[in-house]
Amino acid sequence: MKPLFRKVPVQYESSFSARHDIMPNFGNVWHYHDELELHYTIRGEGIRFIGDNITSFAPGEIILVGEKLSHAWRCNEEYYQNNPDYSIEAIVMQFLPDCLGRQLLTLPEMYLLPKLYEKAKSGLILKGDTKETVAKLMRECVQEEGMGRVISLMKILQTIAESEECETIVKTQSAFHHSNEADSIRLNDVFNFTHANYKNDISLEEVASISNLSVTSFCRYFKMMTKKTYYDFLIEIRISHACRLLVENKLPTEVICFECGFNNVSNFYRHFKRVTGMTPLDYKKKYLHRA
Repeated sequence: MKPLFRKVPVQYESSFSARHDIMPNFGNVWHYHDELELHYTIRGEGIRFIGDNITSFAPGEIILVGEKLSHAWRCNEEYYQNNPDYSIEAIVMQFLPDCLGRQLLTLPEMYLLPKLYEKAKSGLILKGDTKETVAKLMRECVQEEGMGRVISLMKILQTIAESEECETIVKTQSAFHHSNEADSIRLNDVFNFTHANYKNDISLEEVASISNLSVTSFCRYFKMMTKKTYYDFLIEIRISHACRLLVENKLPTEVICFECGFNNVSNFYRHFKRVTGMTPLDYKKKYLHRA
């Protein structure tokens, strides 16, 4: 899908944005912006889209999204039902690469910072002690004022830049065309329809009609924009939901297969191995062992 460009609001007395959000959900729009984004999910579950990567998210996750890297956090359906028992909580920091001054990036002491910004173009997920340290610093940053905010940001960037506990998210940095409003609305309609109906059989005719395109035009358009077919996109969403259910460990794998929209177990196992590189049982063992 073609991401929507979003202008990040920053108060006139601030060089970057740092906010503590408590809302019903993260919204639906797949977008990008010139700023880097450090995203700490405190409460909420669902599927996140970063570049060509589709993966489930859960509380405690911290992601650094690079400039112009398309992304979206889509909560599970219960977060969109106006249920007061479901809400998200997150700390989000957004900043331009040169928000603290262009000369800063040229200082010899800051040589790790441009390298970090370059790595962030593929998205980074923080792990281990680095994640715990950055979570604490992000909580402090949103409480700071004046120079304290800047110092907090510098400490966060230093921690991440010097860490070896950051994993790359995006496999390939695909070049997306900048979208116009009509394209953004069209493709986010497809995005939302797929999330709401991934458990069901979805025909190409059905999803193409949402886009007001013929099946042939839709398939060509979707492949050009996303570098993958619609069915590959749908399967990745289904597998991401299956991963979440496997980790919850409440349902047998065979039941999860049908809960996520697959019609037979053998197809589910084949697609799961192709997307994740492991079997459902191995995936469950790996993440339950971590927990």
